[in-house]
Amino acid sequence: MDNRYAKQCLDKVVKKARVHFYKPIQIAEILYRDRLECDINLGDVETYRTNSRKWRDEICLKLLRRTSTSSAKFQDNLFEPNATPPSVLMRLGEINRKHDGAVEVYIYDAFKRRHFQMSAGLGLVNQLGKTDFVLKDFIKVFRRDPGLSRSVDKIFEIVVYALFSVLLESLEVKIGIRIENSKNIILQEFEDFTKRVLGLSKGTLEAYQDPKVYRAGVTNAADRGLDMWANFGVAIQIKHLSLTPPMVDDIASDITADRIIIVCKECERKILVSVLQQFGSASKIQSVITEDDLDLWYGKALRGRSAELIGDKVMKRLEDEIKVEFPSTTEFEEFFAKRRYDFLSPIGIWED
Repeated sequence: MDNRYAKQCLDKVVKKARVHFYKPIQIAEILYRDRLECDINLGDVETYRTNSRKWRDEICLKLLRRTSTSSAKFQDNLFEPNATPPSVLMRLGEINRKHDGAVEVYIYDAFKRRHFQMSAGLGLVNQLGKTDFVLKDFIKVFRRDPGLSRSVDKIFEIVVYALFSVLLESLEVKIGIRIENSKNIILQEFEDFTKRVLGLSKGTLEAYQDPKVYRAGVTNAADRGLDMWANFGVAIQIKHLSLTPPMVDDIASDITADRIIIVCKECERKILVSVLQQFGSASKIQSVITEDDLDLWYGKALRGRSAELIGDKVMKRLEDEIKVEFPSTTEFEEFFAKRRYDFLSPIGIWED
């Protein structure tokens, strides 16, 4: 195997990686361990298959404040023939040792570029402000850039959450639960249950709270699970990627909530409605919200009659969520310097 083929395999993994870069980081940490500790055999995947997840997670916690939640099977795809199998890792290891860690630098340089691009997206939010911010133009920035396009679904989720959460907080709506019959024999016998699960008792027959939405957390690209959920009984699926008929039916069948809100691109609405009717799942769908709807609502929130009340809040929530999802590069610079990567260059290392 020549160096250029090994580079092509590595580049394929880097190109496919979403912004959190879990798989490329795992490769870098395998090579780092091989170079310094010499306690693994790159030709035998069992010497690093499981441990490399731990090495990767240690770095991800430092740089991203999060770790991969994907299944072990999905993570192990990294070592399959169409990615970076042991034979490729052996070659990458040879190059890496010969050049004192330059392949590691090559990977972390790519990570750095990707995150600087995300920072540019955050800078766009700060630069435009509520007067000039247009949601569709903002989404286009991520959709257009090859380095950001694989994370556009996550950005789409963030813009949905920022708007929904601020509107729900500002509408002065209350949701509640109430025990209808205080003399119910089940209540008398299971009052300890109602106290712990519902917060209700014979002395407190009803309770009210503000409506809220919550992001379900980081999921991998193959997940069809819940994206957001609300404390008033709806599950929210956010799908910026193109929908297929099987995916649409999975949306309805994989979530047990009685009411589902789906957020998608305008061009996906027809296929969504058609397939749901075909599979008899339409009754679970409370509503379909499109990118056009979001764009209209963002315009109202930032420049409409309510702008003075909620415009700044929406922009601040948007900024905060992007920062949480894509941390600053400060931690990365410290990590890069500590490993003395700033003294290395990957230029020329791929020449046989």
